[in-house]
Amino acid sequence: MLAMVLHRAGEPLRLEEIPEPAAGPADLLLAVRACGVCRTDLHVVDGELAEPALPLVLGHQIVGEVLAVGAAVEGFAVGERVGVPWLGGACGACDFCRRGEENLCDRPVLTGYTRDGGYAERCAADARFAFRLPAGFDDLAAAPLLCAGLIGYRALRLAGDARRLGFYGFGASAHLLAQVVRHQGRELFAFTRPGDLEGQRFARSLGAAWAGGSDERPPRPLDAALIFAPAGELVPAALAAVRKGGTVVCAGIHMSEIPPFAYDLLWGERTLRSVANLTRRDGEELLELAAAIPLTPRVTRYPLERANDALGDLRSGALTGAAVLVP
Repeated sequence: MLAMVLHRAGEPLRLEEIPEPAAGPADLLLAVRACGVCRTDLHVVDGELAEPALPLVLGHQIVGEVLAVGAAVEGFAVGERVGVPWLGGACGACDFCRRGEENLCDRPVLTGYTRDGGYAERCAADARFAFRLPAGFDDLAAAPLLCAGLIGYRALRLAGDARRLGFYGFGASAHLLAQVVRHQGRELFAFTRPGDLEGQRFARSLGAAWAGGSDERPPRPLDAALIFAPAGELVPAALAAVRKGGTVVCAGIHMSEIPPFAYDLLWGERTLRSVANLTRRDGEELLELAAAIPLTPRVTRYPLERANDALGDLRSGALTGAAVLVP
């Protein structure tokens, strides 16, 4: 099969012909129909996440058609369409798994990081961590739901019942979550890169009550702020923007160093917390909600062999919405 392969951090992916993956008894073998491009992929390529399983096929927002079903798999059939997310497996035995916190598992399987992912024509996935996808979403629209949507949804859950929300970084996750927030009747304030007028117009088109640069203060204090951009300097800015008792949620798997800040920014029972991975419950809830709203992802399509271009556009901020690779 053809795949885009990472051999060393800091180098471009290479289009190569490699053996088709072997699917174990608990696995599904999938024909990849689409795979979203995530900022986490960029962190792996740039060497910001340690110890990927090199050489590696990236990609963890996979929409695939089932080609074969492992002997121990129940409930899936050849020809079905499924989605594969970042959390591709959990040990089931550690304290976190036993408490239902599989997103914090000590020995997780991570798609496109510890196990080959979807920047390829085929992939294998643990059937227990695959999702059936809503029929109303075509392959391109379904792919961003599997990480951009899921991580955004988990971040929103951790913000509690906040009514006035700020999103720092308005990319793939934020543009999906904005539609959820509007559906729930909450008020959204969007923060983009300073000077990104097109991004601010996009945010307002999705219902943001206000949109400005990340160096600006919102017109009213926020109940909660969700940080999607991997920039540590946004943490003090977000803390300064939330009211006393408010929450700041860091939604990325990687972030640059958080600069020192005065205790006054945290004082007043403000909360600073992070999001780690996802749970299968998150996936089931988000996909049901996505169909009910319904969510409308904005997608830019790239052929598989242009994965490096998609990553470059993501790095530069040239994308509006999500990038999706199609073999």
